[in-house]
Formats: sequence, structure tokens, C-alpha cells
Amino acid sequence: QVHVVESGGGLVQAGGSLRLSCVRSGRIRSLNNMAWYRQVPGREREFVASITSDGTTKYADSLKGRFTISRESGSNTMYLQMENLKPEDTAVYYCNADLVTFQGSRRTFGGRGTQVTVSS
Repeated sequence: QVHVVESGGGLVQAGGSLRLSCVRSGRIRSLNNMAWYRQVPGREREFVASITSDGTTKYADSLKGRFTISRESGSNTMYLQMENLKPEDTAVYYCNADLVTFQGSRRTFGGRGTQVTVSS
């Protein structure tokens, strides 16, 4: 069974930095991409960034230059480095993994999220 677990959230002052981690476990056939989303209560989930198995990255236009997505080579861990954080970045951040399971099905797995709170 595949699991995805986020960590690294917390309380930070505006202008500060945080690094979120996402660890994927479980046996799979292949990984298509992994992505970060975020959600504020009462609002729709918002795309943050994604990275494909070959390292191609994509960002929400509004976050380019402040957020960096990366993966450890040969690892099941993905990161989101967030710089110059703003109060409007406050949200629950979720990790998704789009992959082909060991049984051969293409599925997306998500975690429970990690809370990021930026104080002004």
C-alpha cells in the first residue's frame, strides 16, 4: 500500500522560511509526478508546484521565485522550500503522488497535509 506523509509545517514570521517534506512509501511500478497543493478553509485547493520523474518542475505563477520544489535523487522524498513567506501563504499544504501502483493501476495518493502559518 502506498502512503504519502507531509511534514515540516509550523508557525513562522513574515519574511521567514520553511522547508516542507513529503515522503512516499510503498512499492510502485513507476512515478509520474509529485506535487504540492495548499488549501485555506472555505476556499478551493490551490496548485503550488509539481515535479516529474525526470525533474521537470512547474509552479503557480504567483509563487515563482519564492518557492522551490525538489526531489532527492534515488529517494522517495520531495521538498518544498518556501522563502520570504507572507501571511497569505498560510494554509494546509498537501502532497500528491501520481504513480502506477505495483498492481499496474495509475492512481494519485495524497497525504493529510501539514499546517503552515505565517504571522505578520
